[in-house]
Amino acid sequence: MAKKNLTYKDAGVDIDATNELVGGYLKMIRSTYNPGVIKNDNGFGGLFRLQGAPGLFARRWRDPVMVSGTDGVGTKLKIAFMMDKHDTVGIDLVAMSVNDILVQGAEPMFFLDYIGIAKAEKRVLLDLVKGVVDGCKQANCALLGGETAELPSLYAKGEYDLAGFAVGVVERKRLIDGSQVEPGDIILGLPSSGLHSNGYSLARKALLEAGGYKLNRKVAELGCTLGEELLRPTRIYVKPVLAAFMSYKVKRPIRALAHITGGGLLENVPRILPTGCDAVFNIDSWEVPPVFRLIQKAGNIADEEMFRVFNMGIGMVMVVTPSSVETVLAKLKKAGCKANVVGRIAPGKRNVQLV
Repeated sequence: MAKKNLTYKDAGVDIDATNELVGGYLKMIRSTYNPGVIKNDNGFGGLFRLQGAPGLFARRWRDPVMVSGTDGVGTKLKIAFMMDKHDTVGIDLVAMSVNDILVQGAEPMFFLDYIGIAKAEKRVLLDLVKGVVDGCKQANCALLGGETAELPSLYAKGEYDLAGFAVGVVERKRLIDGSQVEPGDIILGLPSSGLHSNGYSLARKALLEAGGYKLNRKVAELGCTLGEELLRPTRIYVKPVLAAFMSYKVKRPIRALAHITGGGLLENVPRILPTGCDAVFNIDSWEVPPVFRLIQKAGNIADEEMFRVFNMGIGMVMVVTPSSVETVLAKLKKAGCKANVVGRIAPGKRNVQLV
């Protein structure tokens, strides 16, 4: 008896179905294109013309520096699997990379994504790409390309992983590196939308295991179900921060930025402090979102651990000169981000003080 000729489909990978899906979301992807994108039909690589790209400060770049960043979404995806809701984690994916390159003053130009998935299910993939497209629009960058890999032997049924890559540009003279930070500078806190995409291993253990919460449970202090709160997308700070950059009426009013991700305030802020400076935060100066207190109570977690793992309501820190505080706050507010003064820079040894 002749053996059956095996096909890739027999091994769990349906090339035709995947190709059909990719064609189905090309229209969504192209809706993110900006003038820097060059049409490219071969699909092997994305083309981008820097001199055709949108620039905040000049029509043509003079001494451009490319700034790149890459990240994923982490175990927040576990919540998406459990909720069978996949249309927001793509926003998280974009946010984690564009917020990182933003802290050096870079305007995001384009983004690429990678989706590794057990089975190329149409509904799930379309939702994932929709989220990435939404994130790119919020960040004013083009979704220049990506890759979808169907890997049935690598991922469990119904699971996937995401990775993203952002590239931005900044004029060299406008690079922000924190070197000009000095005692007396003021710290502004840009509010987070919630957990963003960090600390989910601890959050799940505290809430779902120790606390016995269910994702579909309506939690009064949250005003929604736990699952809805945990899938709240990461805030993208590109538009308000770029608006604040336009407040350059004094020399370099914005001296440093820190994206508060894994490690919280305690580990991310020291990265932007020069020798001889401490960052002193007044922890009563901003409102900590209820989800953090819920996690802390359910897991009996110490304050220091909370501030080391989670953003605690501040998704981005901005260090500015004292004379520019009101101007920068007004620019941020006009762009839809109601920030406030949360601390100051003091003499020290590159530590964070919570007072």
